Amino acid sequence: MNKSRNAIDAKKRPLRDLRISVTDKCNFRCSYCMPSEIFGPDFQFLPQDRLLSFEEIVRLTKLFSKLGVEKLRITGGEPLMRKDLHLLIQMLSEVDGIQDIAMTTNGSLLPKHAEKLKQVGLHRVSISLDSLDDERFGKINGRDYSVQSVLDGIDAALAVGLKVKINMVVQKGSNEADILPMARYFRDKGIILRFIEFMDVGNTNGWKLENVVPSKDIIQMINEEMPLEPIDPNYYGEVASRYRYIGESNEVGVISSVTQAFCSSCTRARLSAEGHLYTCLFSSSGKDIQTPLRKGASDEELLNLLTGIWNKRDDNYSEIRLKETPELNNRKKVEMSHIGG
Repeated sequence: MNKSRNAIDAKKRPLRDLRISVTDKCNFRCSYCMPSEIFGPDFQFLPQDRLLSFEEIVRLTKLFSKLGVEKLRITGGEPLMRKDLHLLIQMLSEVDGIQDIAMTTNGSLLPKHAEKLKQVGLHRVSISLDSLDDERFGKINGRDYSVQSVLDGIDAALAVGLKVKINMVVQKGSNEADILPMARYFRDKGIILRFIEFMDVGNTNGWKLENVVPSKDIIQMINEEMPLEPIDPNYYGEVASRYRYIGESNEVGVISSVTQAFCSSCTRARLSAEGHLYTCLFSSSGKDIQTPLRKGASDEELLNLLTGIWNKRDDNYSEIRLKETPELNNRKKVEMSHIGG
């Protein structure tokens, strides 16, 4: 497909991936994303009329495709809390230029939805699971969901032919004891597991550098019991560093946003549930796309808007995170639950 715009940012990074949040709601209250002391029963989530409609999301996706976007990831909140999500997936699967549609989910609702999602064009799911210990996992997810509720979701996804990866956010003092049990379990299952360094997304998760378990320590720990060898990325801009168990095809990965920043190859934009465009996971604010969309802007006007935003992008927060400047360390950032991971 011929692209109608040259979407290259100020650091020469192309636009290839769009992460679309479809809701800011979630049935979990994970401490690193939606801590229950902040997102309690009185918290005001976005009303329905503030959310982008499926038709609006599809229209924007068609425009992003013209700018070079080839891959979509559906996020939240918990995306499966958006009613009739399968209808959106079906509509997106018909957009020219889109080659891959994935979803990030906590997995608990997949037994109900996996088959329909696969039928309408979803290719892959990344499922969050931070421990195999019920007590620890219940504490982390804040709602006492059992490990089995997520394992059932994994089984449901596999049963219908969805590709599955598991994401584990590792926090020192919380679940670092689960690194090896998780590696053993998913190695035996032949499912790719990715360990994610605890990140300072948003302002409510109590992030401290001393609570980060560096990815190199995770790999060293696994390697001592189950020897690993590094393997090449699947594509330019892949966020996970990949390792293979020696003598096997099974692999494991680490996402090292804190200790080994990958800003230089980041090709991702994020569209929030109410239609704001964010050019970095650690952004303070997004650009309002919903207002011109609903005021009747033409496709050409919207393309010019999107192109201008991306061409001016120079984000590299993870590369400068540890610089001790009050302006950087004290600025307000958008919450992960608002734009997905």
